[in-house]
Amino acid sequence: MANEKILVVDDDTNICELLRLYLEKEQYRVLLAHDGATALKVFQESQPDLVLLDIMLPQLDGWQVCREIRKTSDKPIIMLTAKGETFDKVLGLELGADDYVVKPFDAKEVVARVKAVLRRTSGSPEDAIKEVVFDKLSINLTNYELRVNGKKVDTPPKEMELIYHLASNPNRVYTRDQLLDEVWGFDYYGDSRTVDVHVKRLREKLEGASDKWELKTVWSVGYKFETKD
Repeated sequence: MANEKILVVDDDTNICELLRLYLEKEQYRVLLAHDGATALKVFQESQPDLVLLDIMLPQLDGWQVCREIRKTSDKPIIMLTAKGETFDKVLGLELGADDYVVKPFDAKEVVARVKAVLRRTSGSPEDAIKEVVFDKLSINLTNYELRVNGKKVDTPPKEMELIYHLASNPNRVYTRDQLLDEVWGFDYYGDSRTVDVHVKRLREKLEGASDKWELKTVWSVGYKFETKD
């Protein structure tokens, strides 16, 4: 059962208490801060395992807090961003955040993201190198690098995780809900169109690379990474 420490940083005390309730239900230990300066102080003193970090904060904003944490720590950070702030999401990931959640959110979704990020970032050393290689295709999840015909292809983190997951289990069929659960970490009812959009983008990157494998749709079921003899 979980015992990791989670630092929740938000100036809205209602949001903090709601997240505390849901996280403690999952046996996480929860620390709270309502401004950026306090967040850094609590982080340095308590060394939490993960930070849920709002952007709009008094004293120091979320960007500044994220930058400061990243100077000394690689502990995972999930940004809480207002709806529609696409630039904020990109900036957060560039600054070293591991994921983001858009407000207003379902507290269950946040808990699912926390579980997924902790799962991804707590791998044992022997699992450090994660790479699968096929004809004219290399998927390296250690450095999040996709190579097609030897050339590096810019690929967002979630697309990398999706193609790695499928290609690590060739010829296995996954439903959209299974992929939401295993790649996104959503353990609640998610929107399966999210999977479709990511598969479409991956197909555009992989199109025509090889006739020995294919990212294939299994109609009425889901998707698989099919290898051919």
